[in-house]
Amino acid sequence: MRIDKFLKVSRILKRRTVAADAAKSGRIAVNGKEVKPAYNLKIGDEVEIRFGEGNLKFRVVTLKETVKKEEAGLLYEIIN
Repeated sequence: MRIDKFLKVSRILKRRTVAADAAKSGRIAVNGKEVKPAYNLKIGDEVEIRFGEGNLKFRVVTLKETVKKEEAGLLYEIIN
């Protein structure tokens, strides 16, 4: 699954266009490398997103095309 779609489906970012813009501007890294919006995520990948004041780092647990809002948090686990 593309990184921009995963971020939207998992509700980490609100819209897919926002996720794509973040990737294009170099604020998203997977396994330590900056990626483009079309990067294909795999289970176990570690993703880091740089926001204005901080970072969010998480590991992909499962990939699903659609999930309910209550289940969105099950797609990833936060890494500190």
